[in-house]
Amino acid sequence: MFKIAVIGASGLLGRALIEELASQAGWHVIATAFSRPGPNTVALDIRDARAVADFVEREAPDALVIAAAERRPDVCEHDPALARALNVDAVRTLAAAADRRGAWTLSISTDYVFDGTHPPYQHDSTPAPLNAYGRSKLEGERALAETTGLGCVLRLPLLYGPIVSWAESAVTSLVPAIAASTLPNGKVAVMDAWAIRYPTFTPDVAFVIRQMLERHARGEAIRGVVQWSGDEPMTKYEIAVRLAQTLQLDAHLTAQRTPADATPRPHNCHLASNRLDALGIGRRTAFDIAIRQVLARFPWRDGTVQA
Repeated sequence: MFKIAVIGASGLLGRALIEELASQAGWHVIATAFSRPGPNTVALDIRDARAVADFVEREAPDALVIAAAERRPDVCEHDPALARALNVDAVRTLAAAADRRGAWTLSISTDYVFDGTHPPYQHDSTPAPLNAYGRSKLEGERALAETTGLGCVLRLPLLYGPIVSWAESAVTSLVPAIAASTLPNGKVAVMDAWAIRYPTFTPDVAFVIRQMLERHARGEAIRGVVQWSGDEPMTKYEIAVRLAQTLQLDAHLTAQRTPADATPRPHNCHLASNRLDALGIGRRTAFDIAIRQVLARFPWRDGTVQA
């Protein structure tokens, strides 16, 4: 029996991962959650070092995937202590507990560890984060490397996938403004057309992680830093146009061609996926196909967004 602990299983990526791993014969998955624990999850606050140590000792997983984090740049900017607790200290605590058991730890990081000025970025490119979120995730990468020799960082860009609320992904969070712009006297939706993003489908990421776990199960654990990314560059404005087309909404959109976010964000952090590509790991679903799947599973009708 190959046992995997998924930390943060109720989140956007965690749910996709649980769904991907559930069908694997001979694998046992233990899911943890904090803010949204369900009937099949273990309640765990990863800021509680004793609780983390007890959980890992009790469950004795062969692999541990850390999908829990504070991922909102504006929140990290205004509450760096929270960002550090979740993105750095908790990674160190989880990795230390896993290391004591000889378990492989996979920690999820971000393209925001780079400043976006010289893409594409390789796994060994020099990081230079622009904001508190990127800095906290980079510190988390270093905490993992310092704590265990049996660990791997997986850097990912902007994620989207099956959601429980529009706000759960920066892709689908655009839908309410798009829908509102179609109403009588509705405001024109101003969308960023400066930063280039690479939207990446969470079921594809879950597939990648499953392939990485399979290598560990064979005794071929991947270590160090790897990256995975969708391959379709687009701005939020371009994403909004495609969302409106998919939803068949006559949206009124305006492109904002200069940076407007209060929290600094990089221009283009395209992640090169060479290392995983070379191992034959990966899958990419075209954005238009994937976003139709996402929207088909989330309720909206008559141009009115259902929260």
